[in-house]
Amino acid sequence: MSFVADILRAAAARGNDPSLIELHGTQLLPISGRAFLDASARARTFLRRHSVAPGDRVALLGGNSAHWAAIDVAIMAEGAICVPLYARQAPGQLAGMLRDAGPRVMIAADEALADPIAKVWSEACPIACYDEVLACEPVANPEAVVEVPASAPVTIVYTSGTSGEPKGAMLTAANVDFMLDVTVRRIREMSASGRGGRSEDRVFHYLPFCFAGSRIMLWSQLRRGNPMWLSTDLDNLQDELRTAAPHYFMNVPVLLERVKKGVEARLSGVSMPLRALYERGASAYRAQVAGTISVRERMWLMSAQKLIFPRIKHLIGENLEFLVCGSARLAEETQRWFEMLGIPVFQVYGLTETTGIVTIDDTSNVRAGRVGHVVPGCELRVTHDGELACRGPNVFAGYWQRPEATAQMVRDGWLHTGDQAELDASGSVKIIGRLKDVIVPESGHNVAPTPIEERLVLSGDGIEQALVVGHGRPFLTAIVTGDIGEPQLTAAQEQVNATLPHYQRLRKLYRAPELFTADNGLLTANQKMKRAVIEARYASEIEEMYR
Repeated sequence: MSFVADILRAAAARGNDPSLIELHGTQLLPISGRAFLDASARARTFLRRHSVAPGDRVALLGGNSAHWAAIDVAIMAEGAICVPLYARQAPGQLAGMLRDAGPRVMIAADEALADPIAKVWSEACPIACYDEVLACEPVANPEAVVEVPASAPVTIVYTSGTSGEPKGAMLTAANVDFMLDVTVRRIREMSASGRGGRSEDRVFHYLPFCFAGSRIMLWSQLRRGNPMWLSTDLDNLQDELRTAAPHYFMNVPVLLERVKKGVEARLSGVSMPLRALYERGASAYRAQVAGTISVRERMWLMSAQKLIFPRIKHLIGENLEFLVCGSARLAEETQRWFEMLGIPVFQVYGLTETTGIVTIDDTSNVRAGRVGHVVPGCELRVTHDGELACRGPNVFAGYWQRPEATAQMVRDGWLHTGDQAELDASGSVKIIGRLKDVIVPESGHNVAPTPIEERLVLSGDGIEQALVVGHGRPFLTAIVTGDIGEPQLTAAQEQVNATLPHYQRLRKLYRAPELFTADNGLLTANQKMKRAVIEARYASEIEEMYR
């Protein structure tokens, strides 16, 4: 389990320099390498007092913080299996995961998180809060780790449950060691620090650590000995980003799309000459991408690149060099918009079951709308029905206590992702959508809803989210969210339909009264739509569209 030892050694080497920096609005709370190592050592004493042995599960519940990261590392350093849980998930759902995992002990950030779990989990194991855990004396040798076999699980990460009950994906020491080697090497290629441009990267992070991709980013930075700036309040994200002024950070598509819409809404209020320069520059950039740019358009583009695009880039992030995006499909138009401003977006594609990553963009060959090439050491193929399959050292050990579900996911050594994809001659991957989300209306055509939903979101300034329905129906309809009136909604529908074949056109739209969120149960914690849940919530409204 070399990666845990590497993290602890890197923390010791940092000494009084920060390993992590918590952002509390505009206030900074640096946590030194020494303090990180001390917190981990205290947590290890707590685990020993509760007789936690190698292979035991330990649940960890809390928002992103330096203490969360230190306790996570402590659990693995003792040879135990960390089961991270999402702090904003409903207590009843968390209790179901805990019953499945059977932890020896659970550690929660505070009583506000611990008490609701205890009320709904009758067979609860001991539950302790950070204060109790970190009040213990530190172990004598905080850099030593309990060695476990490479094939042993070090964490069980519960899937987001978009299509059913969450399952615990077991990631092994070998899985994580392999993936961190890949990601640390690729981060160095992407960043100026890796090219000798500076000693450290400013890396901001706001996505929950309990998910595989976030955890890989956290461990990568800890292993590098590079301080990471942690968001502690998603409601204060703008202030935190401004304060951190990062060189790069990891994203989900919904945030990038909101940034784009926010900037364009702001531009609508600037003077006419500036707005005209932006619009003509953006149009010229699109023509350049299409290979049809004229001399006049080239002049407009050069002017915009000198006078307006740098100002917008500075508004988004004064130090931004690039962005990393994963978790869901990113609209090609959104990716090109950031590139236009001089902010490359490198896409990462993967699943929890692939240790977070399958493909990463090649920095020298980024193609908008595609998610890069398979990571070195792994293989990809597309099955006869268009499903992307993967095999390699990143493939998980299986679902905890679910051999049948594991056998359905991994067949003949190939992990079947459930994603419909295209693989070109160079090995570049394009994700089309989820196979199980394919809609087959009465016409018999197979329709991938995601590209249509993307077009809807991009077509109307007020549309925040869209979900296309129509399986087994005579035509397609959609549920949308956002602050948009009927005339604008109709215009957006017509604009989208003009680009679609007849069998993909939307006959009716329904504007839902609330956004899809994780809090109301309509999104997973990492911002994916729970399609079946949304359709059930709005079943009567859907029926009305087909009357």
